[in-house]
Amino acid sequence: MIAEALRVPAELSARVPAEQRGPGLGRDDVRLLVSRGTREPAHHVFRELPKLLGAGDVLVVNTSRTLPAAVDGRTGDGRGRGEPVVVHFSTRADRWHPAGRAVAGCWAVELRSPDGRGSTLPRPGGPAGTVVRLPGGARLTLEAPVDPGGVRLWWARPSGLRVPELLRRHGRPIRYGYTDRDQPLTAYRTVFAVDSPGAGSAEMPSAARPFTAELVARLVSRGVQFAPISLHTGVASAEAFEPPYPERFAVPAATAWLVNAVRARRRAAPRAAGGRIVAVGTTAVRALESATGADGRVRAAAGWTDLVVTPERGVRAVDGLLTGLHEPTASHLLMLRAVASAAADRTALERAYEAAVARRYLWHEFGDLHLLLPDRVRDSVHDTGDEELDAEPR
Repeated sequence: MIAEALRVPAELSARVPAEQRGPGLGRDDVRLLVSRGTREPAHHVFRELPKLLGAGDVLVVNTSRTLPAAVDGRTGDGRGRGEPVVVHFSTRADRWHPAGRAVAGCWAVELRSPDGRGSTLPRPGGPAGTVVRLPGGARLTLEAPVDPGGVRLWWARPSGLRVPELLRRHGRPIRYGYTDRDQPLTAYRTVFAVDSPGAGSAEMPSAARPFTAELVARLVSRGVQFAPISLHTGVASAEAFEPPYPERFAVPAATAWLVNAVRARRRAAPRAAGGRIVAVGTTAVRALESATGADGRVRAAAGWTDLVVTPERGVRAVDGLLTGLHEPTASHLLMLRAVASAAADRTALERAYEAAVARRYLWHEFGDLHLLLPDRVRDSVHDTGDEELDAEPR
C-alpha cells in the first residue's frame, strides 16, 4: 500500500504554475511519468504526449470551468465583531441533492480560517443557525451538515445576492497553503473549459491544465480524438482525504457513441494500433464510468453521481488514465489502483510513486503528471473476446 510505504516531502509541492518557474516556460513544461503494463516507469516531459498516443486513441476531457469559489466573510449577524472566515463554495443543490437534506437554493460550503498568508486553515463548520456575512450585503445561514456525521461541509442558504454574482464580483480561486501566492482565475482554467451558466467546479480539473492549444492540435494531427464530458467538482479536503461527495455530471450522446464505436472497432481489428480510452483526470473517469453499464456500454447520461471507483468495482470503459500525483492517503488512489489493475499490474502504482519521489516530481494542481497505459487493450469488461459492443448507444 502506498500510504504505508511512502512519504512525500513538503518541498515536492508545486508552489507556482509551470509557466512561472522560468523564462520561456509554458503550461506543458511539466514532467510526465509513464506506467505501461509491467514495464518500469518511464520519464518524459508533457509536451511529448503525442509520441505516446496515436491514431484511434481517445482522450476523455472534462470541460467544467473553475469558479472563483473562495469569498471572505465574517461570522455573526452584525451585532458583534464575529470571526473572520473564508467561505469555499462547493456545490449548488438545485432542487435536490443525494447527500443530506438540501433543498432548492442551498449550497454546500466549507468555512476555513485565514492563516495570515493568503491561504487558509481547516476549521469545524456549524453550528446550525450560524450566519456568515459576505461582501455586497450577502449572507449565508448554515442549516445542516452535508454528511450527517460530518463537520466540514455544511448546507447553507444564501440571501441578499445570487451566488454566481457574488463569486463573479468578490470571489477568487481556492488556494491552499502549499502554494506561494494568489493566482489569477485564468491559471486555474484549462484549455477545454467552456461556459456553463450557473455551474462550474470549485477546484480545477487539474490533470488537463498542462494542455495547450498547440499540443491539442499536434494530438489531433496524429489522429487522437477528444471526447468531452463534464463533472463539476466540489471542494476537496487538503487535510482529511475524504471520499468524493455526489457531484453533477453529464456524458453527451456524441461522447457515448464515440467511446462505444472505438471499442467496437478495436474488437473487429484486435491487432490494430490505437483504440485506447484514456481519461484525463479522475473526474473524467468518474463521469464516464457513471454512464457505463455492467455490459461495458456507455450511454448518454446526466445528473448526480455518487460513484466511488475502487479496485473491487473496477473500470468498465476506461483503459488508461492521465492524472496528477496524489497524496498517499488520498481516496483518489482507490481509483488509480482500479485503473492500474486494468492497465498494468498490481505493483505498477507503487513503483511509479516510488520513482516520482526519487526523481523529485512535483505534487498538487500545478505539479507533474502520471500516465497509466495498458500494454494490451481489453476488448470488454470481462476480457472474454466473445461479446459484441454496439457502436450506437441506446
